[in-house]
Amino acid sequence: MGKRRLLAATCFAAFGAISVAYADTTLTIATVNNGDMIRMQKLTDDFTKANPDIKLNWVTLEENVLREKVTTDISTKGGQYDVLTIGTYEAPIWGKKGWLVPLTGIDKVDDLLPPIRNGLSVDGKLYASPFYGESSFTMYRKDLMAKAGLTMPDAPTWDFIAEAAKKMTDRAAGVNGICLRGKAGWGENMAFIDATANSLGARWFDESWKPQFDQAEWKKTVSFYIDLMKAAGPAGASGNGFSENLALFQTGKCGIWIDATSAGSFVSDPKASQVADKVGFALAPDAGLGKRGNWLWSWALAIPAGTKQADAAQKFIGWATSQHYLELVASKEGWGNVPPGTRTSLYANPEYEKVPFAKMTLDSINSADPTKPTVKPVPYVGVQFVAIPEFQGIGTKVGEIFSSVLAGQTSVDDGLKQAQDFTTRQMTKAGYIK
Repeated sequence: MGKRRLLAATCFAAFGAISVAYADTTLTIATVNNGDMIRMQKLTDDFTKANPDIKLNWVTLEENVLREKVTTDISTKGGQYDVLTIGTYEAPIWGKKGWLVPLTGIDKVDDLLPPIRNGLSVDGKLYASPFYGESSFTMYRKDLMAKAGLTMPDAPTWDFIAEAAKKMTDRAAGVNGICLRGKAGWGENMAFIDATANSLGARWFDESWKPQFDQAEWKKTVSFYIDLMKAAGPAGASGNGFSENLALFQTGKCGIWIDATSAGSFVSDPKASQVADKVGFALAPDAGLGKRGNWLWSWALAIPAGTKQADAAQKFIGWATSQHYLELVASKEGWGNVPPGTRTSLYANPEYEKVPFAKMTLDSINSADPTKPTVKPVPYVGVQFVAIPEFQGIGTKVGEIFSSVLAGQTSVDDGLKQAQDFTTRQMTKAGYIK
């Protein structure tokens, strides 16, 4: 029997035995419109053939819209969705509130990478299963770096990145030295800015929950970011998030891109990237203070407590986040396109070890510490977010302010004052500040 037929037969045996229990079941799945999730949708025949009585209804949304709709639905018990795509921020908060169903059908739970698994659990219970896990790192054009007379170190500093980006910029040729997130959103521009701030000594709150945007470290962070983007970034950067910067990099319009490690497969895939054979990878930068500017995240699948299709949802999430699914992607698309950052066994696989960004991804994930995210002590956990319920609203507003600064509509000083005043009001209202 051929390898693929054997794989399909094994899948049918594993997933088909109890499909009769789900007659006339339709799962509505809310997910983000990124490449890995879209690829999963194309491969779901593997699931539905083994489970013919389960139908799948996809609601695919842009990242900020997904977060808004999913949060509204689960907090109001709207019941629109049976499977949610959420992240490391929402899973423990919503799990603790009883808004999510604990997951029981996950293949080889102990194989999940500890930093990712811990971020999706509460009191040892897994409330979301990682579809992929990520940190952030530096992607760069090796040819443009050489042309600039520079060599990218495996562990660059921010000073080196700024120097390289400026030297690699060639406006006449349509090449920007660097592309960084500017689109407003707590999970868009603030993911990058927060992680950068950590490495430059800034923090959201001091140990008494007092906001810190009036401190010198935040002025240094935002000024560095704005100055670098003006000198070497693309036009209209305040509207660019992950997807927009990915497109710019893939089409040869960026020399350096610091973003999610999950982008590694898309920038190095010759089917999708015009510069696939010219891409190098390095850790996220630091400033010599002991913290790198990399985050920790997972896009994960979860079940809202209000669903009437919990059993079928468990079955689907078990399939989508299984080792079998990783092997399915590898058989169709190659190991370089397997969803990264979820399982220890993936990084022990000799075939996956050949993927150029594999080791750098694992090193980046393992180096991010949500319990000690900053140089100075803080009362919160979370690297590119603060793990409190109020952060989603606060981070969204601060993201809008900093995007306005990048667009030239607000000065750095005014933006920081607005962030300080707004965050102070919200934290006082929520009772963190007396």
